[in-house]
Order: sequence, then structure tokens, then C-alpha cells
Amino acid sequence: MTDYYEILGVSKDASKDEIKSAFRKKARQLHPDVNKEPDAEEKFKELGKAYETLMDDNKRSTYDTYGEDGLKNAGFDTGGPFAGGFGDLNDIFNSFFGSMGGFGFGGRPDPNAPIEGDDLRLDIEINFEEAVFGIEKEIKFDHLELCPECSGTGAQKGSSPVVCPTCHGTGQVQQVMRTPLGSISQIVTCPDCRGKGKKIANPCKACSGHGKIEKEKKVKIKIPAGVDNMSKIRVSHEGDAGTNGGPAGDLYVVLHVKQSDYFKREGNDVYTRLDITPSQAALGDEVIVKTLDGEQKITVQAGIQTGNSIKIRNAGVPYISRPSQRGDHIVIVAVKTPTKLSEEERNLYKRLYEIQNNAKQPSSIMDKVKGVFNGV
Repeated sequence: MTDYYEILGVSKDASKDEIKSAFRKKARQLHPDVNKEPDAEEKFKELGKAYETLMDDNKRSTYDTYGEDGLKNAGFDTGGPFAGGFGDLNDIFNSFFGSMGGFGFGGRPDPNAPIEGDDLRLDIEINFEEAVFGIEKEIKFDHLELCPECSGTGAQKGSSPVVCPTCHGTGQVQQVMRTPLGSISQIVTCPDCRGKGKKIANPCKACSGHGKIEKEKKVKIKIPAGVDNMSKIRVSHEGDAGTNGGPAGDLYVVLHVKQSDYFKREGNDVYTRLDITPSQAALGDEVIVKTLDGEQKITVQAGIQTGNSIKIRNAGVPYISRPSQRGDHIVIVAVKTPTKLSEEERNLYKRLYEIQNNAKQPSSIMDKVKGVFNGV
């Protein structure tokens, strides 16, 4: 059994204002022009039937006492167009939304209002150093500009567009659809002028009546220091030209940064690897490393291990918002074991091995005794 209160989502003691508010909310969701679900139209009809019944005091009283069958037995019309003083279902709907746009003529958009042009995207590639320190680049791209021959009207020189006789300049027409519940009207784009509100009798030959032409343009852009891969730069009003005097859209330049063979970037820090010999690791050393600012001497502390790092502060990538501040350069140390030794090196390593091995052996009887008790 259909529950009109449940359909509207109100309680059985709901006031007429509450019923109106509930209908307004649900009608927006279920109107067939908006909701494309297969059962939307049927649900919309049920919603209208529930609303029309509960807004009529006599019908509501009969429904509360005897239900939907009681309405039929009492002679109330529960099928076909609604007979409660609201006309058909579309009239009920338009009484709420006719002036709110989308479902009636009162709120339709003006086809002659200025419209901003489309935004464009351009992908370019830059190298690692350009991303770090910034650069000014000239870029080329295609966009739509107003036709110089017709100044964007689309009409041949000496002529002008005329108001569309079908929609009278509105760009939209009303179509009426007959349903078992009555007539439902909907607003559609004018098929004669395709929503422009105007017709062009003599199209401009340069742009074929479009009012715009595609043209290649060159501009210089400034890429700030510190940009990263997939960063975007907005170039105002370099997109496609607007319509009816509207502003041009924007151009968004998307940066693709080539990877460096030497530096690895993480945020605003850069990382490099430093290979050192076992003797450098054991004794310490001063070495020259390549940084973003050129070669720089750093100190390798004695006893350093593979995986340890040396930090060069403020030598990384600049922060875009604070160009005077930079990340750090992190040098990751790797102790490289030699694979080929000269005879002299081999003898030295053997001697070093013997010294280190002997250093591990007990040097006295007491050391040997201690070794036994200590499990050596």
C-alpha cells in the first residue's frame, strides 16, 4: 500500500508548509529533466499525487481514515491529471520552480551574456637545473582568437546577426510532452540558432561564421626557481577568446622536469653519492664534491661508515614561496672495497690484516686466563 507521507518524507501531523517544503526538495531530485534513472518519472508522478492529496483538506482527511482505496470509493480522481486546483503535475512543479531557472523561462540564461573563453593546457619539458634556478622561456601554442575580419560577430562585413525568429533571442524553446498525468513542459536549446539567440544570414568567409580563428602565438613566461615535475604555471588570458565580449580563458603550462644523472631530488633537498676508499673512511679526508652551485670541499670524518651522510646546509633547491631559503644537499657516503690491488697494496693490506688480527689475540698468560673465563 502506498504511503503518501513516506513518499514525501513527512510525519502524519505535518503542516502544509512542511509538505510544501518536502515536495520542493524531492521534486528537484526526481524531476525527469534532472534525474535520468529509469524509475525517476514514475517516482515523480507518485510524489505529485501524494502532494496533491495531502494539500487538499478533504482528500487528506479521507486518505487518513480510509487510505488510497477510500479516495477512489469517495469519488476522488486519483489517476490522470490532478484535479485538486493545481492543474497538471507540471503546473504544480512550475509553481515552485518556474522562476528558478532550468525548468521554466523565468530563470533561463541569457545567450547574449558575455562568456569567458576556454582554458588551455600546454605541456613543456625543462631540464633539472632550469627547474632549480628558474628561467625565462618562449613558448608557442595554438589558441582561438577573435576573427579580425568580423570582430567576432561571425557575420560578413556590412551585415549583422539577426534575432532568431524561433526563440526570439532567448536561445531556448519550450517543448510540451503529453503524459498520462497531463502535459509536462521542458526547456530545450533552440534547434534553429543552436542556443545562440541570433542567426547569421551572411557568414564571415574568414571564420565561416564562427567568429573565431585558430592562431599560433608566442609568449615569454618566467619559470620561478624551485618548480618541480608537474608544476603548473598560469598565464592569464592566453586561452581561447571569449564570446559576446567575454574575457579570454587562461593558459596553464604544465612542466615536465628531466631527471638529473647526478642529483636526486626529494622535496627541496638534493642527494648525491660519494664513493670513498677504506683508508679514507678509516683516516678521514677532505674531498671535492659537485653541488648545485659548483664544486665544494667537504670533510669526511675518520671512522665514517657506509650509509652515513654529510649535510651541506642551504645548498639544495630554493623554496618557491621563499627563494632566499633553500633545502639541503645530502651527501650519502659509500665505502668502496677495491677489486684490483697492486702488489704493493696487497702487501700493505696483508700487513694491516696481520696487525688487526694480532690485536685480537691475548698478549699474556693473564689475558689468556681472562679469555677463558670470558668465553674467548
